[in-house]
Amino acid sequence: MATMISAPSFSKALMHAPTSAFQQNSSNSKPSVTTSSVKQVTSMTKKDLLVVSPYLEEDHLLDLSTLDTANQLLAKALVDLRFIRDDHRTAPYVDSFNWPEIIDSVHDLAQMSGFNWTKTDLSRIPPTTVYSDLGVLDKAAHAEATASGGFLKYIFSSPDSAGRNLATCVWRSRQDASNGSVGPGHRQAAQATRLLYTEWAIERLRLIIDDDVKSWRIVDWSA
Repeated sequence: MATMISAPSFSKALMHAPTSAFQQNSSNSKPSVTTSSVKQVTSMTKKDLLVVSPYLEEDHLLDLSTLDTANQLLAKALVDLRFIRDDHRTAPYVDSFNWPEIIDSVHDLAQMSGFNWTKTDLSRIPPTTVYSDLGVLDKAAHAEATASGGFLKYIFSSPDSAGRNLATCVWRSRQDASNGSVGPGHRQAAQATRLLYTEWAIERLRLIIDDDVKSWRIVDWSA
């Protein structure tokens, strides 16, 4: 029997803006990390709360106690998910991240715990986009999605010189993804998307890890 982990919101964002203009704005959209906030998170993680995104406040942390063992192990492994190539914004999705390392980590965590494992947005943004505004909307939507449950990982890059970008979300299930996208924060972000983006689409994918973590694959959700 296969345990299916869905990742419905793998996303890529494209836009065109001068490099200098983006560099100035991009810093506004990233969360600031202070010594006190890091200490706060370190303390909270002892209560089964896990940092799974660039946002460190408590309402952005994943409560591991809400997950079954398989999803707990996957969430812990996904902490180390990262981009591995400079052209990740436009490269094939599976090749853009360190997925083999993540799956190896799942395998090791399953063995250590004695658990028997059984079986993206495309967008183009105008040069006039205010990235700090997008960051505020993104953060609010993330807190909302986290509260809905099952949001295992969120990671995003920064635009390259041509403005292309990549972000990805990993959910416990397709239903969790649906539940996490109906609140007011997501509705506001969707409205902003229609105004700020000139081109975008969504790719829904599925991560399947087979028995004993011996193999894995990422496929189109409809496959």
